[in-house]
Amino acid sequence: MAIIDLKVPSPGESITEVVIARWIVKDGDVVEKDQELCEVDSDKATLTINAEEAGAVKLLANEGDTVKVGQVVVKIDTSVQPVAKPKAEKVEAKAETKSETKNQKSEAVVPNPLPIANGNGHAAGHASPAAKKMMDEKGLKSNQIAATGKDGRITKQDVLSAMAKGFPVKEAANVAVFTGTRDQERKKMTTLRKKIAERLVSVKNQTAMLTTFNEVDMKPVMDLRKKYKDKFQETHGIGLGFMSFFTKACSIALQHYPAVNAYIDGDEMVYNNYTDIGIAVSTPKGLMVPILRNAEMMSLADIENGIKNLATKARDGKISVDDMAGGTFTITNGGVFGSMLSTPIINPPQSAILGMHNIVERPVAIDGKVEIRPIMYVALSYDHRIIDGKESVSFLVKVKEMLENPTKMLFGGKDPQEVVLGL
Repeated sequence: MAIIDLKVPSPGESITEVVIARWIVKDGDVVEKDQELCEVDSDKATLTINAEEAGAVKLLANEGDTVKVGQVVVKIDTSVQPVAKPKAEKVEAKAETKSETKNQKSEAVVPNPLPIANGNGHAAGHASPAAKKMMDEKGLKSNQIAATGKDGRITKQDVLSAMAKGFPVKEAANVAVFTGTRDQERKKMTTLRKKIAERLVSVKNQTAMLTTFNEVDMKPVMDLRKKYKDKFQETHGIGLGFMSFFTKACSIALQHYPAVNAYIDGDEMVYNNYTDIGIAVSTPKGLMVPILRNAEMMSLADIENGIKNLATKARDGKISVDDMAGGTFTITNGGVFGSMLSTPIINPPQSAILGMHNIVERPVAIDGKVEIRPIMYVALSYDHRIIDGKESVSFLVKVKEMLENPTKMLFGGKDPQEVVLGL
């Protein structure tokens, strides 16, 4: 009998403990090689532990337990192997009448029934990462969905099929249903949520945070997108969104105002000669900020692809610590949730963060006339210990200028005529 010990992997150099967030299998289950066994939460990311070999598992920790990195949490007995799946059986069909069946027999294949969410498989009722994300967004529960995945697992297609059939309004609504009782529900904070809380409080206590605001006329960018979005999609294989314009504008503006791209380290101010832009992403487990490396060297298509890949990994729980390490500046978009204005909190050790908001048609004065334009309010929160008011305001004005005249992005934030004249 061969016993394999599975240890908790290291999510990062500075992390020594993780929390067993969820067991996907039960004690004594017989699993296959590479099958997911559990999810572990750290203060930076969620990881999974997979079976190195097939066999019967013995769980050495409970859900919610805090365990050390490198600690053995699962043992696999490889002498117990999964039962081979039975092949489809052939059965003989009897004749309905003697004249049709005399000396004849027919064979029919009886398919295995599909497992449902309440099946007996070790994964029954559990959803894949993509399916879980969709269920959380729609407020659905596993008992509302018939599972067709392996061992009763709920797949993304199962969720889509269930939604296509429809649900009662009360069940599908992602809102709390108040019944007049005085009941309460307590949920333990995840390690990630605890870390987020600690960092937010420390930022307020340890920085001289201030926020400056401006407004951007989004019509030039919207006109550009409308004109070229189909050709952009055809050429680059990805849609053209607002985030790439903001990321590009910020990466250029940071080169004009390097203090916004710097941070304080003890008694020193560290200036970065590159722009690693963090893009805040809301996930079912909380806010995460994956990093777009060297954004100053990227085209709009590169930025769009980079953001899409990082956001997908974050929402599917596959983001790594390396994807979120570092960063010199952050952009957060509260506009996707309908925010009109906010004061975003700095992501330490960075010194500034840009907040995007919703686009609303507002009356503005253009050449002495009132016109209706799509306006977005933008906010820059910054650490006043390293960034002066002049630099912060000038940075935001530079971003505004490039968004209202996107051709400036081709010339490092300068007006094309100034470049021609060598000014």
